[in-house]
Amino acid sequence: MPPNSKDTTGVLYESDAETVDGGLIKDIGQLKTTDGRKLQLVWLNIVLFVILHLSALYGIWLLMTKAMLTTILVFPFAMIFTALGISGGAHRLWAHRTFKANVPLRLIFLFLNTLAFQDAVYIWARDHRVHHKYSETDADPYNSERGWFFSHIGWLCVRKHPQVVEKGKQIDLSDLEQDRLVMFQKKYYMLLMPLICFVMPTVLPMYLWGESFNVSFQVMALLRWVTVLNLIWLVNSSAHMYGKRPYDKKISPTDESFLIWLRFGEGYHNYHHVFPWDYKSAELGPYSRDVTTAFINFFAWLGWAYDLKSVSPDLVRRRVQRTGDGSHPVWGWGDKDQCSEDVADTTITHQRAVL
Repeated sequence: MPPNSKDTTGVLYESDAETVDGGLIKDIGQLKTTDGRKLQLVWLNIVLFVILHLSALYGIWLLMTKAMLTTILVFPFAMIFTALGISGGAHRLWAHRTFKANVPLRLIFLFLNTLAFQDAVYIWARDHRVHHKYSETDADPYNSERGWFFSHIGWLCVRKHPQVVEKGKQIDLSDLEQDRLVMFQKKYYMLLMPLICFVMPTVLPMYLWGESFNVSFQVMALLRWVTVLNLIWLVNSSAHMYGKRPYDKKISPTDESFLIWLRFGEGYHNYHHVFPWDYKSAELGPYSRDVTTAFINFFAWLGWAYDLKSVSPDLVRRRVQRTGDGSHPVWGWGDKDQCSEDVADTTITHQRAVL
């Protein structure tokens, strides 16, 4: 734990590393499995996802044939800001605490997160922390050992494995519970989400530039939402199966070329699982040139984002050199089992002076 820090959490290693050596010697290969339990289908979710994806196909046709030029130009930016609610907010800020944000910026991220409609930050962060601690086991909500389809969307179409529920209850979420804004969103999520995710994207194009209701709803609301859903899901599926593992070849997450090309900032997934407390989710230099990192850097320049945690090139080199020794990273900053070496070699920029 960093000196004089109150950012404490429970152990959140990828393996259930409750050993003296932190799981360095322990063979984690046997944990990368599933018990083969028969999946219990949730037909309501299945039917809804089928309808949503068919609607998205219709939205693509409308975008290409019926949409106004303004809608076509605005649509990519709408997707980017929607994705920022997950990649910058739920993921980097709240799930991993890679940086801190003042109230206005937290409100922005909560708004964008609600626009993305992938559940409240509290729920999303809980599942993601479980994913990092128990990656590729039955406790992993999107266990890639069950195949690409399951880790992409199938996990939302079946009942949760009992291990997911059990381990989820053991994850320390006290930091989120102390965040009044996060808990406000959680409490009123089912009221805020329809208004922000569906009503607002439908009404604004109609009011601001005269787009038709059909195009506004099908393109700016449904197509935008479904497209971003699948982009984020690719991190759970493709980025755990296809690609390179330059930082740790012993773990399933990969650096996935397609996601890197998109520049949303979540393509360097092998790096992220090794250094999950890095606010860039990638190395320094050209690797960190993505929309999410640029967004955080802009608000750091304004002073709204601060205590940005980054990993030094030397630490990356040393971790790469010892790849394959069985060690696994903590989920984020402040874990009580975070190595003192990792804490010492973490760069924190835009720090605020203590008054």
